Amino acid sequence: MTKQIKEYLAYICAFMDKEHSPEEYRAERELLLKRIALYQHERLIHLLVTLAFALLFMISLAIFLMIGGIGTAVLTVLLLALLIPYIKHYYFLENSVQKLYTFYYKIEKI
Repeated sequence: MTKQIKEYLAYICAFMDKEHSPEEYRAERELLLKRIALYQHERLIHLLVTLAFALLFMISLAIFLMIGGIGTAVLTVLLLALLIPYIKHYYFLENSVQKLYTFYYKIEKI
């Protein structure tokens, strides 16, 4: 998904750098709106997964601090190792959708 979003952002940047007819802007605006909707769905799913991993991490950390043990320590580290990439990817999705919003608003003004 990251590669797809980066490619589309590069495409829309190149599109905006050139002059187009009103019909082309209108068609691109509709396509952009569809892409934004798809990426918002992806962003929501990743938010839910990230929150679930954060909650599981906090629970395992609390159990480790109260009870201790090597098993809970390993579980806590593994959940943290999974949580960090999820946060990074969600951050990328959030920023990318925000960039797409700015392009949509620019096209809307034309």
